[in-house]
Amino acid sequence: MKKLFFVLSAVLLLASCNTKQNKALMEKSSSGKTLEVLVAADQGNYDGATRQLIDSIFRQPQLGLPQAEPRFDVTAISVAKLNNTSMFQKYRNIVICEVAANGKDKVYIDRDKWAAPQTVVHISAKNEASLRDLLRRYEPNMVKSIYEAEHRRMIKAFDAHKNHELMQRVKDHFGFGMTFSEEFSWGKGSDGFAWIRKETKDFSLGVLIYVSPYRNQGQFEDERLYNRLDTMMRRNVPGPSEGGYMGTERRVALMSHKVDYPGTEYCIETHGLWSLHNTRDRMGGPFVSYSMLSPDGKNIVDVVGFVYAPRFNKRDYLMQVEGICNSVKWTE
Repeated sequence: MKKLFFVLSAVLLLASCNTKQNKALMEKSSSGKTLEVLVAADQGNYDGATRQLIDSIFRQPQLGLPQAEPRFDVTAISVAKLNNTSMFQKYRNIVICEVAANGKDKVYIDRDKWAAPQTVVHISAKNEASLRDLLRRYEPNMVKSIYEAEHRRMIKAFDAHKNHELMQRVKDHFGFGMTFSEEFSWGKGSDGFAWIRKETKDFSLGVLIYVSPYRNQGQFEDERLYNRLDTMMRRNVPGPSEGGYMGTERRVALMSHKVDYPGTEYCIETHGLWSLHNTRDRMGGPFVSYSMLSPDGKNIVDVVGFVYAPRFNKRDYLMQVEGICNSVKWTE
């Protein structure tokens, strides 16, 4: 009887520990909708020109979408409400704007201050004019940090439902790892290429991976990069009708710039639209691509995420594939 009591006690203790661990993890997890920013500012500091500037930074149209959608959704509260409410402190993306006449102008960014993943941007200024100046000056840093938190959140969400078989297949095929959830499956593959997809009755998401030999820096120049993407799509991604194929939509300007990407010395991010060519089928949507030099300097790796969602807004879907494209992990 004593032995049975000991076993039951051990089981209950273990269950209690697991419950506490799970609760701790849940309490630590950040909240908020995809691409939502919580702005904490006292009423007097969130009026007129300052509010217009904040809106111009966070609510400006997202680049690379076929219809206008704001870059972020903004929710505004007071600083006191943020400081006294744990629910607001769990938001994934927080921008705190404070004005104090005897204070100093400063900006600092905290990562995972109250939850994870999380970016907290704290802007302190001596007056409203200085606050607006700091907002303008640090806009690129703020936006970059918030996007990084979104990418980390996407991968964290996928981590709970990984498609281990698919991820191993990608690693075996290319020699590097990427994170995919169970909703994604291997669509098509060949030497140096793979098409991984998620299909629903309402929308589809796709990730294209293409590896080609690196010869010179000119391969990262805009026109050569775009032509390489078009060639890869034409050869590997057919449309529903015979003869049709996927390609970049050049009637709308593609936008490329150099970005930091872990594990590689050089990476170009491109945003734009794709469409079907050589067919009467009308299909298209946004895409994002990362063209990077492999760590050994021998190959260029193009990772493209694209969205087809004709009846829905596309910004949040694009963030899903953007998060996947930012999950490349190089191995020896």
